[in-house]
Amino acid sequence: MEMLHLRYFVAVAEELNFSQAAKKLHMAASPLSQRIKDLEHELDQQLFNRSTHKVALTQAGEALLPLARDVLDRVSSIPWKVREAARPGRSTLFVGMPAGVHPALRERVKDLEERTRETAELKRWPGGTAELVADVRDGKLALALARLPVTDPALEVLPVMTERLGAAVPADLFPGRTSLTVADLTGLSYVADSADSTPVYFDELDGRLAAAGVKKRIKLSSSGYAGIAELVSTGIAFSISMLDPGSPMQLYRLDNVTILPLEDFEATLETGLVWRADRGGHGGDLEGLVSRAREVFADPLET
Repeated sequence: MEMLHLRYFVAVAEELNFSQAAKKLHMAASPLSQRIKDLEHELDQQLFNRSTHKVALTQAGEALLPLARDVLDRVSSIPWKVREAARPGRSTLFVGMPAGVHPALRERVKDLEERTRETAELKRWPGGTAELVADVRDGKLALALARLPVTDPALEVLPVMTERLGAAVPADLFPGRTSLTVADLTGLSYVADSADSTPVYFDELDGRLAAAGVKKRIKLSSSGYAGIAELVSTGIAFSISMLDPGSPMQLYRLDNVTILPLEDFEATLETGLVWRADRGGHGGDLEGLVSRAREVFADPLET
């Protein structure tokens, strides 16, 4: 049995959806399904009941899940425990930062850097939410700001900011408007970034838009927020973005792009600070850092 088999099993068990688990693991669903079958063959136990519309853990799968999580937690804790035992004095620790972090959150990260300067040097590390969460889970990052939800039971999550979202639309189609309804958007295509770059929350948002009547879609593979702004500016699409003028996402706004609130569609993006529970708890190597972080981020921000 390989460690990857257990990691694949836990991902499917948490998502109860092979496609979503494959996305989380950055792989295709077909090889993931085969790896699970290989594990079932080795254990001589069926781990999942599969049907067209539902995936559920069997009794054997429910028994394996806490064991697999414990093994993965123990293995992934080895690097930081070794570093903690070997490092002298002041250390360098990394804080994950996803794209578009609000300046107010950046100021709090800088405050945390100042408060920990005597014991550790904090460095910022960029990445997408899924990648940053995985790096925290694997002990490569001490902390990370991440777009919620984050459901990994090995991690603790402290909500730190809620940002209101609006529709980024072609300005010439809505002159003089200060708000929109979902019905105003049905003639446009909803454009989102690649699945690997988009927080999980936007998958849910996409489904809510479809249920509300927005049916047309444009999926981009790698052009990022700048590419989305280009499509919106041409007048054929809209996207969902932060309403706050102070958000760095506003820097991607081009001519003929405006961001307006939606009257009948509530949308907010939440950001949390995440860390490994065993590292931040009593006796963990990040206990002091997490204690200071709780002080710095004690009052969640809203825009």
